[in-house]
Amino acid sequence: MTVGGATLELRDVEASYGPFRALFGVSLTVAAGEAVALLGSNGVGKTTVARVASGLVTPTAGAVLLDGEDMTGSRPHEYARRGVAHAPEGRSVFATFTVEENLVLSFHRSLGRRNVAAGLARAFDLFPRLRERRWQLAGTLSGGEQRMLSLARVLVESPTLLIADELSLGLAPVIIDEVYATLATIRASGTSLLIVEQHVGHALALCDRVVLLDHGSVTWEGDAEGAADVVVGRLFDEA
Repeated sequence: MTVGGATLELRDVEASYGPFRALFGVSLTVAAGEAVALLGSNGVGKTTVARVASGLVTPTAGAVLLDGEDMTGSRPHEYARRGVAHAPEGRSVFATFTVEENLVLSFHRSLGRRNVAAGLARAFDLFPRLRERRWQLAGTLSGGEQRMLSLARVLVESPTLLIADELSLGLAPVIIDEVYATLATIRASGTSLLIVEQHVGHALALCDRVVLLDHGSVTWEGDAEGAADVVVGRLFDEA
């Protein structure tokens, strides 16, 4: 395992949306250079964990720490400044801009004008399919290609911690394979990963450990190696 990245720790986190309580005392850790899969059925609170871990949702109780520093209540841009990147569920592209225009706009803001060319080269290295589509309007890309485009804008900034929420949702198997191959590449460079996923096979192959969530609580955690039967059995029982 490559040592690097950032250490994320959630301690007894609770979170609510108005009167609806979404998380109940969730604790988990992603060590530096580690990849952790957060698995569970729809609606059990996985996305809320991802949003808490990137500062998009403030816990109602508990704490969020990065490299030992308490970040609870900090704004999302403060998490981003610490190297935390959040690739949310769904796609976020400017449909009437080309692939390259989408990337240039993002990199000009995040990397500065002098580094846009290097950012483009990095994006096309990570996702060769985007190089082939660089002059195509983003709105005419397939769903999987739009997902790659939104992910490229995040990964080029070389985050120390990537929180990826349901990257495989609605994608064709060949696209899922490409996305996970890219995640393996950035993980090898030292980026820590928290992978929120329903696609159990890919998540187990990539990650060191698994955390299983049900009804807003952690119900099981352990090493990914040999965990397939436990995880699939529990998800089937929940279904």
